[in-house]
Amino acid sequence: MLHIEENVSLASLNTFGIEVKAKYFVSIYNESDLLELLKLPLWKSQPVLILGGGSNILFTRDFDGIVVQSCIKGLEIQEENESEVWLRAGAGESWHGLVMHCVGKGWGGIENLSLIPGTAGAAPIQNIGAYGVELKDVLESVDGVHLEQGTHLHLSAEECQFGYRESIFKHQLQKIFFISSITLRLTKKNHILHTEYGAIHDVLERRNIRTPGIRDVSDAVISIRRSKLPDPAELGNAGSFFKNPTVSDEVLERLKRAHPAIPYYPFDNQQFKIAAGWLIEQCGWKGKRIGSVGVHVNQSLVLVNYGRANGKEILQLANSIQRDVEQKFGITLKMEVNIF
Repeated sequence: MLHIEENVSLASLNTFGIEVKAKYFVSIYNESDLLELLKLPLWKSQPVLILGGGSNILFTRDFDGIVVQSCIKGLEIQEENESEVWLRAGAGESWHGLVMHCVGKGWGGIENLSLIPGTAGAAPIQNIGAYGVELKDVLESVDGVHLEQGTHLHLSAEECQFGYRESIFKHQLQKIFFISSITLRLTKKNHILHTEYGAIHDVLERRNIRTPGIRDVSDAVISIRRSKLPDPAELGNAGSFFKNPTVSDEVLERLKRAHPAIPYYPFDNQQFKIAAGWLIEQCGWKGKRIGSVGVHVNQSLVLVNYGRANGKEILQLANSIQRDVEQKFGITLKMEVNIF
């Protein structure tokens, strides 16, 4: 039975800890709940926001509509053989909890994505990634409901149209698709470990681990993330606020002439990715605080709420950073966080 609440605080449902309210709020525990909601007159008369863990969102005002929180849980093996397992996860499952479950079972593929906040259902939207691994590398399919048609939809990984922090869910299916579950294809043996990132390699070296397993890699990633990123429960933030920009080889050569130390690495089709955190730091923003908002002292990509900020103050800070990076480097930083 659906329970629709009114005038609900969202402060505990967004990792920035911004105090805003939803005009209407409803939790969805299965697709039947959602199909019931779609039939109500209220659904057709109000704006809709689907909310997962609230870890990639910045509220700048109250939401004058229906906030739908995905609470669909469950982990279920769909298929397995000697070397692989196909695991289905409900959209409301904690992403890090899912990773820890897989590491505990000895299933490889997502250990580099440890400690990323949010839910399993939100992971395909951003095509989350870290330390050389992206969700698209292991995702088999996505299931959900087309909100306009009221029908179940199954999408293969190819149909999700993944790119760097991109997917079909941010374009053609934006606001009209509700993800109910994802299925991952993971390895049970002969794991392909990604330890090439310097930070992971350094941690393993310090721990004298010469032949790491998936748990070793996961532990290293967790250690790195905890050393760089603040815990949202202690300091409001949404992780990386900006995407790493991609540039052509021509633009890269121009940047290297002016800034020989600029960090970069090859991406796709003669494109190169530039470290956004470095750009921000070079503009003097690292560790800077303005009132109740600021840039984290250990990671320039992370904007933080020191406790009493509103969303507009954080957005103003982000806009100031964008302006300074554009003026100094001629690069426009794009926000990774969704603004409402």
